[in-house]
Amino acid sequence: MSAHCCEHQTTGVDKIDNLPRYRRILWIALIINAAMFVVELTTGYRSGSLSLQADAIDFAGDAMNYGVSLAVLSKARAWRARAAQLKAISMMGFGLFVLGRATWGMMNGGVPDAATMGVVGLLALSANLTVAWMLYAFREGDANMRSVWLCSRNDAIGNIAVMGAALGVLGVGSAWPDLAVAVILSVLALHGGWQVMRQARSELGKNDHPIESQTQSERRTLI
Repeated sequence: MSAHCCEHQTTGVDKIDNLPRYRRILWIALIINAAMFVVELTTGYRSGSLSLQADAIDFAGDAMNYGVSLAVLSKARAWRARAAQLKAISMMGFGLFVLGRATWGMMNGGVPDAATMGVVGLLALSANLTVAWMLYAFREGDANMRSVWLCSRNDAIGNIAVMGAALGVLGVGSAWPDLAVAVILSVLALHGGWQVMRQARSELGKNDHPIESQTQSERRTLI
């Protein structure tokens, strides 16, 4: 899931064999993920499903990933790190929002619409598999390109969890399966956002001391 497995670094232009095709795929992936974010957030709110709203965080994180990749594909590391900080703040903000809603739902919420959860979960799974299929050709690239493909593939786990929650709600007639999945996905989003923020701050710190880093590099070379 993007919120917890994707690195925010962007692949260098010189490491991409077919840059126009890669850009085109990133644009398609961005549009699909942005659209699914809106769909899951809207249907999750209308159906009362917090797990759908939590799963929407993944699509938001992925859309930001692809947007950052397109915007700073050939930019310096400092720009990528600043963009990653914005992504981390957004991820943690969404995570806190859904976690708060889940806490409220445990005391006051009703039973969500299981049918809507199942249908939208299946649609989300199809969207993630489509993006993973498009990125499959780049799976053997450098670590960043591979992580983008792996995250699209692993996002299917969140979609399957939502569909499982839908079956649970339908089976027991309670909101607890939906709330449990929502809490898990929200906590993972918070954890992933914090990791991205720490890494971005670390990279910005290195960029603030280029002379020191260069000196250390020279010392290692001499040794």
